[in-house]
Amino acid sequence: VVIIDCNPVWWGRRQQQQAEPAQIVLSHCLDAIQVFINSYLMFSHRNKVAVIASHTGKTHFLYPKNVPDPRLEQQRGEDGRYEQFASVDDTVVDEIKQLMTSDTTSTELKTDTLLAGSLAVALCYIHRLEKECQTGQQLNTRVLVIKAAEDSPSQYMNLMNIIFTAQKQNVVIDACILDKDSGLLQQACDITGGIYLKIPQMTGLLQYLLWVFLPDLSMREVMALPPKVQVDYRAACFCH
Repeated sequence: VVIIDCNPVWWGRRQQQQAEPAQIVLSHCLDAIQVFINSYLMFSHRNKVAVIASHTGKTHFLYPKNVPDPRLEQQRGEDGRYEQFASVDDTVVDEIKQLMTSDTTSTELKTDTLLAGSLAVALCYIHRLEKECQTGQQLNTRVLVIKAAEDSPSQYMNLMNIIFTAQKQNVVIDACILDKDSGLLQQACDITGGIYLKIPQMTGLLQYLLWVFLPDLSMREVMALPPKVQVDYRAACFCH
């Protein structure tokens, strides 16, 4: 499961700073994520992916959709792309466009990303898939959080509950940080056995996704990956 931080405030600031070479805009980030997802699907025909958008006030399930868009279904296959790749790419881009333009009339500006809600939705989706599995079949599940905005201390208690739930369900949480370090996700990755990486260069996002987060859990033991960060386990102040 891939969770994308779609905080419009953070991405809006990056759009204004796009002249700087070290910055990245949402469209370029989505291009890198789509290549990463397609590469993961190419690894094995048994690999499945789900994409969730984490917005300021809500969580939106981007892919897969219960009811396919007939407009996208009609356009698919005309450009020679592999059908599954085209399905993921077109659906994710179309859903994010609708999400980012849906709150343009709102006068209240929120800067916090609803990360706890997105992780809860991801765990519920994984739990449903596990319930649908045949007897004796086991899923190797993991969640990749692509984080842009800063941490929200008010979500500390909810996030810690979700992290321990993921640990109990044997769900690994990985974190790819685009801006400032996230103490909450450092704890999540350390507790669940995932990888925490703050991107040194934003323009190299795709390379870091393919190098660090694409290999499955069994391959990580034999790969030269970035060293683990020192985790700060001090509790966040969630009352101020």
